[in-house]
Amino acid sequence: METFLHDISWVPPLRTPELTVFFNALTWLGYSTFFLIALPIGYWLWNKHMFTRLAVLIIITGVLNAFLKDLFHDPRPPFQFALDPRVGDSYGLPSGHAQVATAMWLWIAYEIKRWWAWPVAIAIAVGVCLSRLYLGVHDIEDVLAGVLIGLATVVAYRTLVSDEFRFWHDANPLLQLAVILAIQPVVWFAWPGSSGPGVSFALFGFLFGWWSGVIVERNWIRFGKPQNWIVAIVASVAAAAVLVLGYKPLEQLLLGAGLTKMAASWILSAIIGFYATALVPFLFSIGRVSRPAAP
Repeated sequence: METFLHDISWVPPLRTPELTVFFNALTWLGYSTFFLIALPIGYWLWNKHMFTRLAVLIIITGVLNAFLKDLFHDPRPPFQFALDPRVGDSYGLPSGHAQVATAMWLWIAYEIKRWWAWPVAIAIAVGVCLSRLYLGVHDIEDVLAGVLIGLATVVAYRTLVSDEFRFWHDANPLLQLAVILAIQPVVWFAWPGSSGPGVSFALFGFLFGWWSGVIVERNWIRFGKPQNWIVAIVASVAAAAVLVLGYKPLEQLLLGAGLTKMAASWILSAIIGFYATALVPFLFSIGRVSRPAAP
């Protein structure tokens, strides 16, 4: 059993150039650039409420994954197996790709509430999990742990968005933001090890910025469905391109101002969240890209 869970020496003989391209594409679905594009575009074009719930779920499971990695300090497979250099010196257990993909795609299927959404979601999640094995950056134990924690996160999250937590959903927006800020030092001091959470703490910045924008949009912007789908799609792609292309220059600007990597990442993530949920919806509304939402 120990060999089965940790030995991935069987993977390299299975590799081909075509499969490597395929699994690299699948593994991209677990990296920040994908979320930088998918979450805002889903918010702008599909369903702002659904993608807010999805964004919060991804943040929760992402923070939990980073916490558990630093708690377990479990090494990844030997470096000679790795085809994905982006993992750096991070730990292996649990697999973040497996955990986030399981939580994200199953939650999307749950939100869609159509029978076909479940096999599609499961196929994508399984594909992302297999990509981590194929690329040699996780073993079977890492992936299985990620899947199980992702499933547990979805089950717990169903309760958090239910009427059992109506007191939170109906709370004063400023109180909500204050709570989001207040839990961050608690998480910081509870973090395993002496170095703290590092750049993964930027997820809290994203949560603060996203939720701040949601509050602004809900009370003053209230954007709705697109007026013209072609115009809305073009505008959304352009707005997402601004995010992707502007990420590095803005990060360098913040670092050049003397901020630490962690502080710059937190502020940058907060800006991205607010940009996605308030600034772009405001521009869409005044530009008549979208209709006003029903009161």
